[in-house]
Amino acid sequence: MSISEKVRQLLAEQSWIRRMFEEGAALKKKYGKENVFDLSLGNPVMEPPAEFTRELKKLAEHPLPGMHRYMENAGYLETREAVAAQLRLETGIKFTSSEIVMTCGAAAALNVVLKTILNQGDEVVIFAPYFVEYLNYIDNHNGRSVVLPTDDNFVPQLDALEAAITVKTKAIILNSPNNPTGVIYSKDFLHQLGELLRQKEAEYGTQIFLLSDEAYRKIIYDGIKYPFASHHHTQTIIATSHSKDLALPGERIGYIAVHPDINHKRELVDGLAYCNRTLGFVNAPALMQHLMRHLQQVTVSVTEYQQKRDFLYHHLINMGYEVIKPQGAFYLFPKSPLEDDVTLVKELQNSMVLTVPGSGFGTPGYFRIAYCVDDKTLEGCLTGFRRVAQKFNLT
Repeated sequence: MSISEKVRQLLAEQSWIRRMFEEGAALKKKYGKENVFDLSLGNPVMEPPAEFTRELKKLAEHPLPGMHRYMENAGYLETREAVAAQLRLETGIKFTSSEIVMTCGAAAALNVVLKTILNQGDEVVIFAPYFVEYLNYIDNHNGRSVVLPTDDNFVPQLDALEAAITVKTKAIILNSPNNPTGVIYSKDFLHQLGELLRQKEAEYGTQIFLLSDEAYRKIIYDGIKYPFASHHHTQTIIATSHSKDLALPGERIGYIAVHPDINHKRELVDGLAYCNRTLGFVNAPALMQHLMRHLQQVTVSVTEYQQKRDFLYHHLINMGYEVIKPQGAFYLFPKSPLEDDVTLVKELQNSMVLTVPGSGFGTPGYFRIAYCVDDKTLEGCLTGFRRVAQKFNLT
């Protein structure tokens, strides 16, 4: 036997996103790529902004001495200062470079934080629907996932959270804008959440971290101002990346930002930098760090994503699908017209439209659509959605 029993089991249970990716590849090979409309993967079709290309060219033509060497595990000081300055501008909170750790994307940021804070058997609360890898990240570091429901609008239910928090609760993961729903948690919700966490910390004499996954923070629509969790709980740690806001998912660049008033800050940040190294990331990519210090105020065209959202949302609604209009990110999470969301996804697949069942996000009865694709794919998928809508009498 070449692999562990645990990994063998996890491979057998691997994510629906990966399964649909593999099935999609087979369909494209059989029917031609142009005839298959793949909405399964959150892999942005947009190219990085012109400012990225300009800075990359500048660095290539005028390389800095030693620009590819090791640096502090937390990252280049100049880059961390640029990140902190942008956070000060956005939040009004006095972040400094000493609260920033550069990471290999948000995935690394989350793993580094969980490795740093979790003891064996500590509990981490996540809310369904959730980003599927959260379960793996928590398991990676000997934690226990506690999955809680959300209401009909996909907002976490605070009464359920209150009942679920125990002396073993170490962290709450909050993902806003949310993958897969696109929901943004309101300032009022975050205020109530902060009050609840402080109440529970006082009750148990513990520190409960709010781990805020903000990978889609800059992709928000309709003039909404982003409500920062950091304003409502000082024990907040931000984990984010530039994969989506700069269309750089393959470059793996992001950061951790620790609230300046968090308890035991110096020890915590030292632990984060240590775990960044010992988990094997060592440091975030040097080239991307050099670029990021000049791009903190740059974002892809959010207007284009909003147009894609509006196009697909309005067509689906007119076909009879039930879907909450997303406020951010680039996903739709419609209700399945069939009780079995896996069967519904198979029906769409038979019509050459690839989506992901809600079961893969801990919420059966729904399915996820990623609309970060080209306009031809969005236009082409309508025939398949309409065929399924007619088959199940939605219109």
